[in-house]
Order: sequence, then structure tokens, then C-alpha cells
Amino acid sequence: MTALAPLPTGPVRRVAFLGTPALAVPVLEALVNDGIEVAHVVTRADKRRGRGSDLMPSPVKECARRLGLTVGHAVDELLDLHRREPVDLGVVVAYGALVKPHVLRELPMVNIHVSLLPRWRGAAPIERALLAGDTETGVCIMQVEEGLDTGGVLATARMPIDERTTAEDIRARLIADGTALLLRQLRDGLSVPVPQEGEPTHAVKIEPGELRIDWSRDAATISRLIRLGGAWTTHRGRRLKIHAADVRPSSSEIGSLDRGAISTVDGHVLVGTADGVLVLRTVQAEGKNRMDAGAWANGAQLTSGEVLGDG
Repeated sequence: MTALAPLPTGPVRRVAFLGTPALAVPVLEALVNDGIEVAHVVTRADKRRGRGSDLMPSPVKECARRLGLTVGHAVDELLDLHRREPVDLGVVVAYGALVKPHVLRELPMVNIHVSLLPRWRGAAPIERALLAGDTETGVCIMQVEEGLDTGGVLATARMPIDERTTAEDIRARLIADGTALLLRQLRDGLSVPVPQEGEPTHAVKIEPGELRIDWSRDAATISRLIRLGGAWTTHRGRRLKIHAADVRPSSSEIGSLDRGAISTVDGHVLVGTADGVLVLRTVQAEGKNRMDAGAWANGAQLTSGEVLGDG
């Protein structure tokens, strides 16, 4: 294991920032608003959005420009800066790549990681916690070291996950809590990192195929997938996104439906699963905007015996 540059003692006033997606933008803004000097920002290289389109900067790069900060794409730039005008600390938020050992030998870094480490190390901790049915998650301020999310933990905040919590709910709460933890650490001086304890689990990236709804699964599992965002099925051979739905157990009022079978009852759109029904609330037909599920059903003129997932 690479020897790490020691974390600073006392208040931290001058940092470098490494981040890429929109998730990291509120943290960068909060650092500047709190009076922390952000000496330089590093983000992933510009990407082309769609065939033939211009290169587009990351959300963090756009934010850095708006705030008047210098920004680049190479982590080694930080070493040149650090050697000329020392930086107290590097702050990493969803940068999207491991920081190389030779950098960590010279510049100490901490990371806002949105899970309760060592559970859900890796690329998709929020999504995996939700899909796994975890009843709790959280955010850690972690020292960055050579391994993937293996560093010691300086501070932690927790939040519950219930049957209506969405990935967006978790993301917003944990970034807010993580930002507050980070600012407190910078103002008061960094805590001593505590080694992670427990069995690690790994949060691999969500693949597009995982977002297709399998109506043979139980209603709670399908609900978690929908609350992840982007879940879809098919209707009459065309894609139908399901943005919101409620779980209802089978009952004499509702009755039971075959898996994937769709029905309307008292203005509600019901779909059968392995152990109950889902009541669809918001859907989006292919090529259309989001709409209330009842309005979609009326427009589609559903017929008896139709099923979702038919194509």
C-alpha cells in the first residue's frame, strides 16, 4: 500500500476539488460560499453528446467556470500547483476515476462517499442500496487511498430508507448531509480516520438491461426498481417508462392479476406481479411526455387481457 501524505491538522482553508457530475456541483458551490479557497478544479474530459455534436463540459466544469475557478482534466496538474503554492487538501466528489498513488504520496485527499462504508464501495452505492432493499444508508467522509473506497472514515451521517424513498431522495439528502459534514471537518480540523469494519460489498454500475421490469418478480422488488429511476416495460411492443407506482397487496377489493396483466379499477391502473399488484401513478409512453397513468390508460384504450412486457 502506498504511503499517504498526512492529513492536515487544524482548520483547512485552501483545497483542490475533483468531481464530475451534477451530484458534485452543490459541494463545490458550498466550499466557495463558505469562504474556502478552491485553488484548482479537476474534472473528467469533455464528452460528445450524440453523433456529430460538439464536445460538452461536465457539470462541475461548467460550475467552476461560472465561479471563476481554474479547471483542468489532469490530476497531475495538482502536483505542479501544490509544489508551487501548497494546497491543504484535495476534496473528491464523484470524480469518476481512481487517483494515482504518486499523487496521494504528496497531496492528502478526502472523499464524500454516499454509503455506509464498507457497504457499497464503488460506482453506484445509492442505486445498489435501494435495489438491495437496505433499510438504512448514509454518507461518509473518507480518506482517499490507493484502493477503491477503502480508506479510513472521518465522519458519518445516516438516513432511513422506506417503501417510498427514491434514489433522488437519497441523493439529495446524502449530498446535503455530506456537504455539512465536510464543511464542519474543514472548519474544526479533520478527525482521525477510523479503519472500515465489516464485510465489504461492491456497488457495480447499473447496466441498462437491469432497468427493464420483470413482472414475475414480487411487487416490492419492482417498486424499488421504479424508485431507482428509468425503469421501463413494453406495451403493444413499444417502450413504456414507469416513473411512480404504489404497492398494493392482493385483496377482495382489487382481486388478483396475472403477472404483467394490466387492468383499470375505479380510475386506478393496476398491474399484476408475483405477490400483489402495483398501482401505476406516473408513466411515459415512447415519444411522449410524462403523464398521469389514468390519463395514459384512457388514451391507450386498454382492452381486456392486455399485458405489459409483451415485446
